[in-house]
Amino acid sequence: MREERKIIIGALFETIIDMKQYIVIIIALISAGSCQAQMPNHTPKPDLNIVCGAERLDVLLPLLKGKNVALLVNQTAQVNGTHLVDTLLHYGITIKKIYAPEHGFRGTADAGEHIDNATDAKTGIPVISLYGDKKMPSTDDLAGVDVVVFDIQDVGARFYTFISSLHYLMQACAENKKPLIVLDRPNPNGWYVDGPVMKPAFTSFVGVDPIPVVHGLTVGEYAQMVNGESWLPKGEQCPLQVVTCLNYDHTKHYSLPVKPSPNLPNDLAIELYPSICFFEGTNVSVGRGTDMPFQVIGSPNAKFSGAYEFTPRSTDGAKNPPFLKQTCYGFDLRKPENVKDGLYGKGSFTFQYLIAMYHYYGPDRSTFFLKNNFIDKLMGTDEVRKMLEEGESEKEIRVTYQKDLDTYKEKRKRYLLYADFE
Repeated sequence: MREERKIIIGALFETIIDMKQYIVIIIALISAGSCQAQMPNHTPKPDLNIVCGAERLDVLLPLLKGKNVALLVNQTAQVNGTHLVDTLLHYGITIKKIYAPEHGFRGTADAGEHIDNATDAKTGIPVISLYGDKKMPSTDDLAGVDVVVFDIQDVGARFYTFISSLHYLMQACAENKKPLIVLDRPNPNGWYVDGPVMKPAFTSFVGVDPIPVVHGLTVGEYAQMVNGESWLPKGEQCPLQVVTCLNYDHTKHYSLPVKPSPNLPNDLAIELYPSICFFEGTNVSVGRGTDMPFQVIGSPNAKFSGAYEFTPRSTDGAKNPPFLKQTCYGFDLRKPENVKDGLYGKGSFTFQYLIAMYHYYGPDRSTFFLKNNFIDKLMGTDEVRKMLEEGESEKEIRVTYQKDLDTYKEKRKRYLLYADFE
């Protein structure tokens, strides 16, 4: 059956000549041999009354008064439109150091770009990079610090590296006996859980702990899980306090007031991110270097000619994007007709974009995946890539990780700080 499917798919894709055929075949791929993503039985509802942990100054300020403070923050650390650093300085809090994650303290660096130590021009506070030569503060970096604060907006995907930075910060605080305060923020993809659970052999900075692609936790809940599951070396415990959000639960939709990183500019990009970030391990562009990153997919491959076109250019946050100045052909995922039924505007997780683009790539698919198999680190396993190469369906792929996902879901419940979606 598997061989017959591969022969049929190959014949179909060799005959593609225009956009109508693309659409017919993507519908066929979705309908035949695949399943819908497992969706919660609700649609998240917006709530404009959510109060983030950083906004709860009545709780936070007494914890910091009279202490030397260090912060791991970026541009998302806002209190009513003002950066947390400026807010704390206004209230007389002593800030000794700022630790900078991926994209930098101000959030303008490219994904993966080396971040150097610096001094913040506005405040004169030393900025120590945790996305350059090291991933966590050293004992010297923590010298003279009484308490560390973490305040960064996450988007709920395992490979979004801010939770990796939180893990390593917890490790440093545990080893140096420094208390850590996590200022919690809602998870915009926090109303469902899905995707392969990372296997230990694929641990990397895009996957530090054995959680699924869509983990369904706030950063405060994640920190509690890291401690509770003894995921730090030698089972050490980080002295942890979480300042929770008010009026938030896992059924509510949260529209981010600040871009969490340069290439996630809006709600749709954040919804699509867990499903299409896998293309970062392929020779398919996700629109870096355009005005619609993580909302379009395409390749210079001639097999795609006639579909939607875009040309990556050098931009802030994408100085040297894949396929710079090359015309890419693919799909505009901002248009409902090009998006899997049940995904558009609803935030579910799927492999169907990856499956479709892999088959569109043409008979020589040996160049579809990057040679370093980075996709395996993003997946947290090599099983999915191998099944894609064998022509397996989404339903068959899901079977391989469902047991691990169910185990994780039960484990997750022990660390929730807010009412769940089930």
